[in-house]
Amino acid sequence: MTEGRFLTARWEHLAMLNYEIDEAALSARVPHGCELDRHAGRLFVSVVGFRFLDTRVLGIPVPFHRDFDEVNLRFYVRCKQEGEWRRGVVFVKELVPRGAIAWVARELYGENYEARPMRHRLTPGEVTYEWQHGDTWEGLTLEYEGEPQVTPDDSEETFITEHYWGYAKQKDGGTVEYQVEHPRWRVWRAKQASLKADVTALYGPEFAEALSGAPSTAFLADGSEIIVRKGRRISLSD
Repeated sequence: MTEGRFLTARWEHLAMLNYEIDEAALSARVPHGCELDRHAGRLFVSVVGFRFLDTRVLGIPVPFHRDFDEVNLRFYVRCKQEGEWRRGVVFVKELVPRGAIAWVARELYGENYEARPMRHRLTPGEVTYEWQHGDTWEGLTLEYEGEPQVTPDDSEETFITEHYWGYAKQKDGGTVEYQVEHPRWRVWRAKQASLKADVTALYGPEFAEALSGAPSTAFLADGSEIIVRKGRRISLSD
């Protein structure tokens, strides 16, 4: 069953840095009713930076909260609901620049949003997203070239982008599920990509090793209009 619309927006300039990771780093974070989703036997986490534009909640634009940056760390799960396997993402942490956005996401979905000063730089061939950590700026940068392409069905890029559900672990052990709708995106493969951050302080020591090296893949997705459906709670007995 598809829930009603909660949020609409346009996502653009999605810089995705993807890292292989051990199951031990993720297993305690998997929401009830879900299991880790693998590509070619491997598990991934992604650091994703993008522009959130023309944001509307229940069809209403919120003053001073329509256009902003987001950077998140996410991993991939699947969940069997209503007789079908749904491929989704679980967010470890999501950074946004405004406290009201973070509060709404925490209260309605149980997502781990955090408000930080943020900034971006978009130039031909390069995107950068940064956030403030203490007195310093941290961030991710991706360089790209050529024309965007639709990637093969069995590619790592398609696996990363083709997850259309979100799952959020609740404090009482339950799970909230919500649907995210968008068309298939085209991507530019990265020439170079880097993450400069205190990973232990930001995400936890279990992610430090995986995020310290070069990403397995990195690419820029062009983005599109998106719809986030209202969340629903999965019964603990499911």
